[in-house]
Parts: sequence; structure tokens; C-alpha cells
Amino acid sequence: MKTALVHDWLVTMGGGEKTLAAIQEAYPSPIHTLVHDRQSMKGTPFENKEIYTSFIQKLPFAKHLYRNYLPFFPMAIEHFDLSDYDMVISTSHAVSKGVLTHPEQLHLCYCFTPMRYAWDLTHRYLDGLKGMRKVVAKASLHYLRNWDIASLGRVDHFAAISDYIAKRIKKVYGRESTVIYPPVDTEEIPFSSSKDDYYLTISRMVPYKRMDLIVEAFSHLPDKRLIVVGDGPEMKKVKSLSKKNVEVLGWMSDEKIRELMKGAKAFVFAAEEDFGIVVVEAQAAGTPVICFGKGAVLETVVSGRTGLFYPEQNIASLIHAINDFDKHVFNPHEVRIHAQQFNRQRFVKEFKQFVDSKNH
Repeated sequence: MKTALVHDWLVTMGGGEKTLAAIQEAYPSPIHTLVHDRQSMKGTPFENKEIYTSFIQKLPFAKHLYRNYLPFFPMAIEHFDLSDYDMVISTSHAVSKGVLTHPEQLHLCYCFTPMRYAWDLTHRYLDGLKGMRKVVAKASLHYLRNWDIASLGRVDHFAAISDYIAKRIKKVYGRESTVIYPPVDTEEIPFSSSKDDYYLTISRMVPYKRMDLIVEAFSHLPDKRLIVVGDGPEMKKVKSLSKKNVEVLGWMSDEKIRELMKGAKAFVFAAEEDFGIVVVEAQAAGTPVICFGKGAVLETVVSGRTGLFYPEQNIASLIHAINDFDKHVFNPHEVRIHAQQFNRQRFVKEFKQFVDSKNH
């Protein structure tokens, strides 16, 4: 079948983009996306691919400030003419699921999440705005919610990245979905059974990742060393909370990150995550994790065997879990074996089965 791939935007290489790369490997097809930053995509699987962009690509500073054009996203995604394709596969956490399709086309959506800022994170997003910006944002998000629901009929079948997201799809969209866990390159991650005396956390420094919570918790644990890898809008805040036992390294190469992962005593995570590829990557290195016990980590971590959960997203709960960690003995080999079930080969096999089951 002649296939088109649709992705929200291609500006950085994150978990969604790794998933798109695996899908494109299975179904070599052109990609349609709102914005494409060719410079940042150099050296990635998308460097020499056939990629089509929307009119947002031509707007001022779009490669870096594309989120400022949020009210135009629905119009931009609808401008793609995919009428010559037999099948459309969208990978969506924003608007790509709303691409226009006709009745003879099969449209499959691999959903990372229904638009978080339009639905469950709306009030948190608006809290950071004031005056006319807040008024405009409220109106834009109201419009986006209405469009998001109106465009639902364009998707024939949904797949979700976790049971957690399948429940959100059911709640927000009223649609059933097939759960297919995203691909994790577990075989490429170096393993070590010997661990050094440091804890590790890795994330984009944005509010919902709660990197500030992790750093502040370790400020109360001066005898425990924490290494922080990441960058983003909250970097200044994270650095201001850091004590002598916390080392903030900024962003690093995949090679250096994997070396840190395999040597860490434990990986610490504080977000309520839709899947959490980095949590699985840490386990693939044989490193147990300490996670906030909500979201999809409940599906990827086995309490007492590959990690520990803490029940509340606050400092006291995390400190208790870190202190409790030393009372447990984790087998790095068992931790790695658990992570390998989320590998890339499994994803490709399950995704092809999903496509074949709907293509009749």
C-alpha cells in the first residue's frame, strides 16, 4: 500500500522521533510534519529522508518558536494533501492525527497522548500566563479542544504507547486503542553489574518532569551524590537548588549518558510519564530505578525487583524512597532482562501485526 507518515514536528531527536524512525524502517514512506529543523536532524535516521513541511516552516523563527504558532496547527496539518495515498500512519501527541483523509483511505494513529496542554494540563499551562496572553491562550485552547474532538472521525484505529495512555484515549476521545509499547534500543545500551556510589537523573528540564523536586530532595541528603543530566527552561532553577553533593552536567552525548547509566547505583525519576523510555534504558544498563509511582512506569518497573516506587510527588516521599533503597538488593542481570522485553524488534513485530489486522 502507498503509505504516508505524519508527525507533529521534527526538531529534536526524542522518544517520539525514535518511534517514528522504527515505523519508517518498517514502512519506508515520505514524512509530513509541521516543522523540520534539518540542522538538528543531521546524523539522525531522518537526515536524507523525503520530508514535507507545512506553511509554519516559513514563519519567523519557526524552528525554535514553533509552539508560539499553536493556534495555526490545525489549519497547517489540514493543508497536507494526502489523497493519493492508500494508508496514512500518524504519530501524534498534538495535531497530526487530524490530517485530512477520505473514506477509501486507512488512517492508523499511534498516539503518544491526547494533547496534554489542551486537556489535563490546561490549567497548569495557563497559570504561567498573565493579561492578554492568558486571554488569548484560553481562547486558543478552547478552539483546540473543539477541533481535537471534531477531527476524531478521521482516525480509523488508534494504538497507544501504554495502558496509561489507552485509558486517557478512552476518557478524552471515547475510543478504544491497541497498546504497543514504544521501541527502546536495549541492545545498544552497555551493561554493568558493578555500580558506583552515585545516583543519576536525566531529563529535559521542563516543569512536569520535576527535576527541581529530585535536586531539592538530595539537598537534604548530603552524604548521597547525585549527577543531573539535561537542559531546558528550568536549568537556572535546578542549579539554584543544587548543593555540593549535586553535579549538574547539562546535556551530553548518548555515549556519555549510557556510560553514566551503567555505573549508577540507581536512576531517579519524578515525572508522571506516558511511557518513560529513559526509565527502561536505565534498567537495560542493569541499573534499578526509583520512580514516582504513577503513570506508565507502573507498567515498565517491577517494584522490589527492578526498582522502587514512592507514592507522593513530593520531597518527603522521595527522600524516604532513597533511604529505603539501601535496604533492598537488586540483581543487575534480572533488571536488564526485564528491560529487554521493550526492545525495538518487539515493537516492529507488534506494529506490523497491528497494521495487518486493520488492513482488510
